[in-house]
Amino acid sequence: MTGTQKRILIVDDDDEIRELLEFDVAQSGYFVDTARDGLEGLNKALNNSYDLILLDVMMPKMNGFDVAKNIRQAKLAIPILMLTAKGTIDDKTEGFDCGADDYLVKPFDIQEVLLRIRVLLRRNQVEDKTALSDEILSAGDIQIFPETLECIIVNKKTKLTPTEFEILYSLMQHFNQPVTLATLLDEVWGYDSNEDVRMLRVHVGGLRNKIEPDSKNPKYLHTVTNVGYKLTPFAGE
Repeated sequence: MTGTQKRILIVDDDDEIRELLEFDVAQSGYFVDTARDGLEGLNKALNNSYDLILLDVMMPKMNGFDVAKNIRQAKLAIPILMLTAKGTIDDKTEGFDCGADDYLVKPFDIQEVLLRIRVLLRRNQVEDKTALSDEILSAGDIQIFPETLECIIVNKKTKLTPTEFEILYSLMQHFNQPVTLATLLDEVWGYDSNEDVRMLRVHVGGLRNKIEPDSKNPKYLHTVTNVGYKLTPFAGE
């Protein structure tokens, strides 16, 4: 394994799916480790270093939602891509609330899985975070810290998921300006898909819960009807 090879953990109790993913992901140049149930997956995630986790939801011993929740409670900022047969918006919302960064419904196309992996890894690269140093990282009440995926608003420090951080970072580059949904999808996920607008809205809801004093009456992250969102770095602007 080279020093730059990305390490991916695949957690799925379905032998056929796990072995298919293991083969195709490894063929794409990644180092792959696997786990057959949620508890084994969590133990491996907490005791090893990975760049991304592919995580099934319905598994013995511990489901994927609880695995993701425990990973985030351990302050690990590993990107998590959930793979599941449960595809309702409520299921996706629960996954994102537990700390997942992206969500694919089974049956899936392996090329779509590899695309999502590339997008999440690109977003999480140290080089990308270093490149942020010339961009806006502080405005008004808001400061963001790429190295730790944290933000501080009026002396309150909050830990964000990688996706929440990227959304906030993108909005800060256009603060006080409306940002379209298509622009956010492109800047955060690397592609514009109408299918993922709901996913974006769910992540924005999670971000509001963390940065707003009252998420039902936002002071910073505003919805712009028929456009997208706008960040006002000073409360009440």
